[in-house]
Amino acid sequence: MTSLNGGTAFHSLHVSRFATLLFRAHALLLHHFLYPSSVLLLAADLVLSFLWASAVPFRWCPVRRKEFPDSLLREVGRDDLPAIDVFVCTADPRREPPASVASTALSAMAFDYPTDRLSVYLSDDGGSAVTLFAFMEAARFARYWLPFCKENAVVKRSPEVYFEEECSDEAGSKNLKRMYENMKDRIGRATERNYISKDLVSDEEELEIFKRWKGFSRNNHPTIIKVLLENGKDVDIAGNSLPNLIYVSREKSPASHHHYKAGALNVLTRVSGALSNAPIVLTLDCDTFSNDPRAPLRALCYFLDPSLATDLAFVQFPQRYQGINEDDIYASRYMRFFRFNPRGMDGLRGPSYVGTGCFFARVSLHGDTKAALPISSLEAGRFSTSEGVLKKAHGLAKCDYEDASSWGSTIGFRYGSLVEDFHTGYRLHCEGWRSVFCNPERAAFVGEVPKNLNDAISQMKRCVVGLYEVGFSRHTPLSYGVRKASFPVGLFYAHCAFLGVWCVPLMIYGLLPQLALINRVPLFPKVSDPWFFVYAYLFLAAYLCDLLDFLVDGVPFRRWWNDQRIWLIRGPTSYLFGTLEFLLNSLSVSAPGFNLTSKVTEEEQAERYARGYFDFAARSPFFGALAAVAVVNLSAVAVGIKRVVTGEVEIGEFSMQLALCGFVAVNCWPIYGAMFWRRDGGRMPVSVTAAATAVAGLLHMIAHLAFAFRG
Repeated sequence: MTSLNGGTAFHSLHVSRFATLLFRAHALLLHHFLYPSSVLLLAADLVLSFLWASAVPFRWCPVRRKEFPDSLLREVGRDDLPAIDVFVCTADPRREPPASVASTALSAMAFDYPTDRLSVYLSDDGGSAVTLFAFMEAARFARYWLPFCKENAVVKRSPEVYFEEECSDEAGSKNLKRMYENMKDRIGRATERNYISKDLVSDEEELEIFKRWKGFSRNNHPTIIKVLLENGKDVDIAGNSLPNLIYVSREKSPASHHHYKAGALNVLTRVSGALSNAPIVLTLDCDTFSNDPRAPLRALCYFLDPSLATDLAFVQFPQRYQGINEDDIYASRYMRFFRFNPRGMDGLRGPSYVGTGCFFARVSLHGDTKAALPISSLEAGRFSTSEGVLKKAHGLAKCDYEDASSWGSTIGFRYGSLVEDFHTGYRLHCEGWRSVFCNPERAAFVGEVPKNLNDAISQMKRCVVGLYEVGFSRHTPLSYGVRKASFPVGLFYAHCAFLGVWCVPLMIYGLLPQLALINRVPLFPKVSDPWFFVYAYLFLAAYLCDLLDFLVDGVPFRRWWNDQRIWLIRGPTSYLFGTLEFLLNSLSVSAPGFNLTSKVTEEEQAERYARGYFDFAARSPFFGALAAVAVVNLSAVAVGIKRVVTGEVEIGEFSMQLALCGFVAVNCWPIYGAMFWRRDGGRMPVSVTAAATAVAGLLHMIAHLAFAFRG
């Protein structure tokens, strides 16, 4: 909140007192009530109580911040801004189109920032010649793209996005678009062939570069570092120096564990330390482009604030996405994860790292031994490509460099979990570092999300597994986090780490009351019982509080409805399957491992998504489990209504169970459509519907026997 000289402020902070008071008043009422009805319902209620208690820190002291980059520039000056290294990671050219990855890098190269202080590094974990070719093409295109952005004040500086959405009819813009389309076509042909042919390169020297790839495989190849653009040597068509652009593919060997994205980021941390060693590091996913060229200045409003700088590890921007349909049917905005929760945690030690759109202070990645990084801070920002430096950088990217070292444990990005971002942010907070949530009105970075339900569920399942790996590690937030960070911060990370346990109450309340209703077994109080109003309050208060969060943030009711529907859908899918996979992994039983989410979307699938139709076309066990729960609830509603109408049961005795069945059935409406009457390509396969119906029948039989035995 202060400036360098105690004068003009670079940013402001506002505590949301209304939200704070409202939540605290609600909290005092809510924590008193638990009403176990059976062993299973007791288990569900205990899990719900834990999840509620651990969510308290999210809303205890929410804050909002605002940055003033113009004030920063007036006081600091562009010539005194610190250097920035940008890390972009990709792993598979088939799932992550190289042209799109190159467009992401170009958007970062076009930041409104001094080019002599900007270096962009690409980590190609697939070791693909096609990806290198795409970046060589991007380096040539940058000579035209960067001056065009500055001259025309372009805001969306990803050429892929700009030419799709905002391209003007001016001659210069049209010519540049043709140039980009030609580049994209060449990259597309190389991707289809999976090699670089003579007709795609400009000279024999370039062709010789790609001959090195003969005999390489994705998991077995030497280190490759290629400086594609060097500031001071390479200039654009206007004669201005270009930022540095460096391609890195670390050494891979079947005998070494590579630690996925965290390992790639650590290699970039070391290699960039040898070449440029900028004090600020930005990490970007390969599909996350810059949507605000002044984003680095916004982050520096915090890093250059003397009151924050000493212990500020990172500034996290929220993840925002493009192409989401109007009603957000898959809850792809992740409002709780990327808006509400970070805003609440910003009032404590700060938000967690979410993997992209995050500026780090390089010193925070040093661990306990700051000399562990290759170059001292005195040389920070000095780019060098001398033979000795490049040789050293190649050694730093070797697969055995980290053997018997602290990399991944106390230095760099942390290993031990599929969600390296969450784990890294958590450990930094435990080490005493802080973070800031920077959420400007205009999205600073925009990415892609899955456009089909199966990919969306799979992505969340992977997160659940990774979060459990942190939750059940020796650094569990329940003890280590509470002790090293603070009690509320430990609770916050525990809530996230054990996200998968939502499957317990969601599965129990999604099946047990329904099966009990069919077997005429009441589980909840009658309408005349005072405890009925306790249950009604708990349900309505929780949902109304959640709805209020969305409405206050300007989110329409229908988006909130779809968000809570997807939360219910994740219960028998992402949360349940993620929990089972973690348990199997813990028992050393083979289970599906890490999978990339495809960034390629089929045209028909995209059209259905745009129109708001759920896509159930995949033959997935997720959909089998989901459909089985839907069938049980539909049958319970039908049987329950029939018995109430015919007078077989008293409505007051089963009103709560019938209401619960009806609520779940209403949320399952898209599932019923995909199972029974839709005829488009997004309908559920007949085999999945049949299997789900059989499972539902089996559940009915088991419940009948269990309740009969109980009677």
